[in-house]
Amino acid sequence: PAAAAVEHDGIRYLGLATLIEMKLASGMTSAARLRDLSDVLELIKVLSLTEAFADRLCPYVREKYLELCGAVRGEGFGE
Repeated sequence: PAAAAVEHDGIRYLGLATLIEMKLASGMTSAARLRDLSDVLELIKVLSLTEAFADRLCPYVREKYLELCGAVRGEGFGE
């Protein structure tokens, strides 16, 4: 949606928090979209995102984000 975009040099992009929110919501609501959760795992790893980033996310997806952070940190997945 246009309201979720950030404009830079005339090009519209999704902000990182919005992108992660959308991927988490998608992965949480459809087993056919588990790749979206994998994408978030990779973003956490590559960008060295921390648990503190959860404060920038919609409450609906925060718990799943923190779960994925734990998995990246070796705390297990879904425990």
